[in-house]
Amino acid sequence: MRLIPFLWYAKDAPEAAKFYASILPDSRVDSVEIMPGDSPAGPEGSVQIVRFTLLGQPVQAMTAGPHHAFNDAISMMVEVDTQEELDRLWNALGEGGQFVACGWLNDRYGLRWQITPKQLPELINSGDRAARRRVAEAMLKMVKLDIAALQAAQAGPSVS
Repeated sequence: MRLIPFLWYAKDAPEAAKFYASILPDSRVDSVEIMPGDSPAGPEGSVQIVRFTLLGQPVQAMTAGPHHAFNDAISMMVEVDTQEELDRLWNALGEGGQFVACGWLNDRYGLRWQITPKQLPELINSGDRAARRRVAEAMLKMVKLDIAALQAAQAGPSVS
């Protein structure tokens, strides 16, 4: 048994999969199939099924018309180790899309992404209550997350 995320694109699922695979390591498009025959989502030839791998995780998608739009209820979260990785993914995935807040962006295909430092749970959950509050408040002011600024917020004001 395994869990495979399934994404419904109004259009361009194969292009979206190629785009993601070009940005994320251990990623590739495995297959693109045209659904034979008419379907509730459209006439013969209009529905495409895409199987791809992102960061080693199988994903499936479908181009099947604008019946269901992506929204903030579901997102793809990528944990990164460094600010360099965060910046690279942020810029690549956000190109042609929309930068939102707190590490969230909408890509050019409408899919929501969270580009998150691996250190964030430790930063936001460790230390005293004041440290947790400082990290949360700093994060809420950010669009793209800044690891050094979050670490500084946790450490608190420097004493001279």
